[in-house]
Amino acid sequence: MNGKRGLIVAIDGLAGSGKSTTAKLVAKRLGYMHIDTGAMYRAVALKMLRSGIEIADTAAIEEMLRHTTVSEREVDGHTVVFLDDEDVTNEIRTPEISLWVGPVSEHALVREYLVSWQRELGKQGGVVLEGRDIGTVVFPHADLKIYMVADLKTRAKRRRKEMLARGIDQPTADVELALADRDRRDSSREHSPLRRAPDAMEVDTTDLTIGDQVDRVVELVKKAEH
Repeated sequence: MNGKRGLIVAIDGLAGSGKSTTAKLVAKRLGYMHIDTGAMYRAVALKMLRSGIEIADTAAIEEMLRHTTVSEREVDGHTVVFLDDEDVTNEIRTPEISLWVGPVSEHALVREYLVSWQRELGKQGGVVLEGRDIGTVVFPHADLKIYMVADLKTRAKRRRKEMLARGIDQPTADVELALADRDRRDSSREHSPLRRAPDAMEVDTTDLTIGDQVDRVVELVKKAEH
């Protein structure tokens, strides 16, 4: 393991494919740190929205980023997202932020800052990072790369269930349309488009339970350790 206390595990994939839940549970089982990079982008999007900063105002975005801290901590077994020391875990998951985070995450300067933060968080190893460009951009030399997929209808059902748990009731058809649009944006954006790294292991979660997904990834990590 090249002197690291653990591996750098990169999990990329489509929205709703199970990345976040799987990464969180895999990290817990392995005793690793879990980093949800998508939540970091959502936190930045929230701050931009609150500040009234336009996506075209690069100077204002840079000034904001220079005075912004985003962190994730485990609290009572749950990953809590802090924006400038404020718990924004629930606020970053609203439909409004889901619409806004796409354009924000496509901004070259935002990506530059967040990739730097993510590399700093994960450089010591013993970490599971999940997002859309971990294995291709953030840690192209990660010890293990996984690319998660699932069919659109399955992903929409999962996302709607998550939203209902937070008190947000959105029709399944609308959730499906939003996910399809996110797929298109992620795959076609100019900076760090979503794509499977050539050496990533694909895991199709369409017919897998969360338990199955976690077992599959932990098995791949154990193999990579030897």
